[in-house]
Amino acid sequence: MDIKQLHYLVALAEERHFTRAAERCNVTQPTLSGRIRQLEQELGVPIVERGQRYHDLTPEGSRVLQWAQAILRDCSAMEEELTALKGGLSGRVALGVVPSALPMVVALTRTMRQHYPDVRFAVYSRTSDEILREIQDFQLDAGITYLDNEPVRHMTTFDLYGERYRLFVPRDHPWAHRKAVTWREAATEPLCLLTPNMQNRRIIDHAFERVGQTPVTPIETDSIVNLWAHIKYAGLSSILPEYFGELLASDTSIATIALDDLEPSHRVGLVTLERDPLSPLVAALFETCRNSRFFPLDASPQTPA
Repeated sequence: MDIKQLHYLVALAEERHFTRAAERCNVTQPTLSGRIRQLEQELGVPIVERGQRYHDLTPEGSRVLQWAQAILRDCSAMEEELTALKGGLSGRVALGVVPSALPMVVALTRTMRQHYPDVRFAVYSRTSDEILREIQDFQLDAGITYLDNEPVRHMTTFDLYGERYRLFVPRDHPWAHRKAVTWREAATEPLCLLTPNMQNRRIIDHAFERVGQTPVTPIETDSIVNLWAHIKYAGLSSILPEYFGELLASDTSIATIALDDLEPSHRVGLVTLERDPLSPLVAALFETCRNSRFFPLDASPQTPA
């Protein structure tokens, strides 16, 4: 068994197609198929359910895949550490982020790259459930998600900031000059909100449930940009984290109004798979968060769990 075989297996599992997996690995399709058959023979178990085309992994193959992902991640961490020992940290960090936190990621990536200019980031918009699953499946190195609303198990975490909410309305809305509204009042507005699979939406729904209200939501989307467009061009209202008001302050066509204090702030933080040691890149991410105060003023750095 060698590392290339494991790379081929991971590529096949992700591409779900022999030819595409071979192209991704820069080998011919017969080479990839042959090396995976060789792996099956060496391990003494069937890995791929074969037919005329790729169907799926066998139960044994799924377990081999999990080990392959872990081994490849450890190999990558070893290479990162050796590179760092030679004089600098470099590599690529795959970071999953809940949509409502995407604007805040800039502070982290900017500060990280000031210290480590050879580090690259791939930032993906994901639901909280997807972030945890893809970290466990080694598809993501780390994530930024909610810490206190739903369980975050078997993860190392770092508390970054608290998310509070405001009502966003068109500038010509009758409430545009009010300083605050209640959640009960906000429920009377036609709202555009994130889709129910988003944890941010579940938090907002819970706030309305606590006042016995079910708002009308003619538009649901998984895109914050789409929410903003519906406020700006369709005259709808929305509930967003308060920092969006600061981020988009130059857009004078939209007003923001404080919501009452029925709901406390919800903690958002950095998460990664619980392991010792962390890979050098992920360890540097956490160290950057510990030593920097670039998040909102209520972000109190704490020791990772």
